[in-house]
Amino acid sequence: MKRRILLITGFLSVLTLLTGCTEVNQPITSESEGFWNSYIVYPLSQLITYFAELTGDNYGISIVVVTIIIRLAILPLMIKQMKSSKAMQAIQPEMQKLREKYSSKDQQTQQKLQQETMALFQKHGVNPLAGCFPLVIQMPILIGFYHAIMRTEAIAEHTFLWFDLGEKDPYFILPLVAGVTTFVQQKMMMAGTANQNPQMAMMLWLMPIMIVIFAISFPAALSLYWVVGNLFMIIQTYFVKGPEIKASKDGGTKK
Repeated sequence: MKRRILLITGFLSVLTLLTGCTEVNQPITSESEGFWNSYIVYPLSQLITYFAELTGDNYGISIVVVTIIIRLAILPLMIKQMKSSKAMQAIQPEMQKLREKYSSKDQQTQQKLQQETMALFQKHGVNPLAGCFPLVIQMPILIGFYHAIMRTEAIAEHTFLWFDLGEKDPYFILPLVAGVTTFVQQKMMMAGTANQNPQMAMMLWLMPIMIVIFAISFPAALSLYWVVGNLFMIIQTYFVKGPEIKASKDGGTKK
């Protein structure tokens, strides 16, 4: 549970860092230097431009299409991460019993706790680091796409639906939808756990609020990306954790 809180806190820290990242204000071109620009940001920018040209210079549709493509590409990693998290959650009662059994803080007892914990992981085939590895791979891709959206100059010159892609949403619709969809997606991910942990319940509300604050400050193109990504995650989570979500709802109804 602590690991998930750290991951969410880390994500918020990344967002905070990105708001002050000076390179975000530098247009991405074929002449941009560095591994990050040449092999991650620029190819993603070209992918956005390619689909925009296919759709009659509609960069809004292009962002939607590329967001879905990227989400589909990292889908196996996301599923692996969610299954790993589910496996860790399943053995939490046994881990708690071990902590109570070896509650003493002396070194010998703590070593015994570590040994018993590792034996428990092996018994259930759980790798505590398996959930972190997919995230490590995902983050550069998602952050790179963020940079591609912010640094592709042509995006800011086009409109989509009711908003200019390079300006803030004048009616704050996208930021609010981004916040709501973030809440729904987090709620589904935390099905059956948030009510048991006050810290998780707090993060459930904190994350959407932070997303709304950032989305209000950023161009609408980025908010569009967040909304589409969240909707994809909601559908993905429903199919991966459907039984858990239904069980959580049934449990809440019975109470």
